[in-house]
Amino acid sequence: MEHKVAYLSQQWRDEAEKRLKAELSPEKMKHLTSSVAYVYVDCPDGKIKYLYFKMDNGQFSKILVGENDPPDAEFRVTGPYEIFANLTQGKIKAQWALMRGKLKLKGNMVKALKLASLADRMNKIFESIPTHY
Repeated sequence: MEHKVAYLSQQWRDEAEKRLKAELSPEKMKHLTSSVAYVYVDCPDGKIKYLYFKMDNGQFSKILVGENDPPDAEFRVTGPYEIFANLTQGKIKAQWALMRGKLKLKGNMVKALKLASLADRMNKIFESIPTHY
């Protein structure tokens, strides 16, 4: 049986970083320089958690998981743990969740919608991580 890691744990972050760097070249990331903080509310343990990415010229330079307030980011996406879990399991798409108000965005909405396909690529990689939600 395949070993599963806990979603948003340090082990999950380490596996996510390894897979993102291996599978998403700077070209596939459109040489993007940006940062995004996903803020998870209504987590099963009652805490607020975050997943933070910083990209420089299409390369992931920082990936963090933690509790409470994330580092400042160009985009901040806030929503229920369950919605983010569904995204990373491939059950829903980022643009769908944003357009239906399931997730709240702080940042440039036009740019964010243009970058939604990149978020879906990342989520496809997260989907491949054996995860316990």
